[in-house]
Amino acid sequence: MSKYNSVHPYGDKQEQFDRRYLEMATIWAQNSYCIRRQVGALIVKEKMIISDGYNGTPAGFENVCEDENNKTKPYVLHAEANAISKVAKSNNSSEGATLYITTSPCLECSKLIIQSGIKRVVFCNNYHSDEGIKLLKRAKIEVVYIELT
Repeated sequence: MSKYNSVHPYGDKQEQFDRRYLEMATIWAQNSYCIRRQVGALIVKEKMIISDGYNGTPAGFENVCEDENNKTKPYVLHAEANAISKVAKSNNSSEGATLYITTSPCLECSKLIIQSGIKRVVFCNNYHSDEGIKLLKRAKIEVVYIELT
């Protein structure tokens, strides 16, 4: 069941698109080498995927996300940071786009989302802190939680 208002502002068709893109982000998360949590992200603008990302180490690093104590290494990039970095290297603009992410963004990634011009964030799992969501709402970015079954 989704957390849309009883009347979704974009209608049922938008909810269907949101669910499908979020399901695609869930599949994309499987590319991650991280053991503790695999996260996937898609940036969509005008019904076109303009960027994608998943959590992992920077390019050229070993594909090991956790240390010997099963803690995430400090240089592991979050999925949304990877997707935003990727779109920044392209000819696309994320201005007005929607970010579909399997886990709600942390505070640091929320800052990147705000600065990138993304206007909507749709997610299906909660991060251990809700500070990122609070910041997005403060910036008037639409935040939508969808429970995938």
